[in-house]
Amino acid sequence: MTKTLARWFDSDVGYSFRTSPVAIAAALIAFVCIFCSVFAGWVAPHDPFNLALLELGDARLPPAWSEGGSTKYLLGTDDQGRDILSALIYGARISLIVGVVSVLLSVFIGVLLGLLAGFWGGWLDSFLMRLCDVMLSFPPILVALLIAGVG
Repeated sequence: MTKTLARWFDSDVGYSFRTSPVAIAAALIAFVCIFCSVFAGWVAPHDPFNLALLELGDARLPPAWSEGGSTKYLLGTDDQGRDILSALIYGARISLIVGVVSVLLSVFIGVLLGLLAGFWGGWLDSFLMRLCDVMLSFPPILVALLIAGVG
């Protein structure tokens, strides 16, 4: 593992990454976001799912830097008195899980279809290629509008 990592750092891509402050900042922000979402139970200041801790008197508090804000709730609270920062951290965990599962599912389906097309070839390969052509012919914004309109 360390040999592979050292080889990557010695490559042209590794040099470009090391010399680019924007790439380093983006990697650091991504690492912090992933760390916070994975360890949300320890990082989040409040538990947004614990209904016993809800305080309706703290509803709709502004962020800490605004007038009337409190350092207890850095990003403020919602209508029910839940901390917005904690809700964002726990929501990032759910988004990360959805993203990883969808990527793994699409990789599994893609590898399976590729193996089937490579093994049998012929009409199955032609059918799968025409199916891919149809899917790629629609612009992504049109597909998003179609999904939003149906849902």
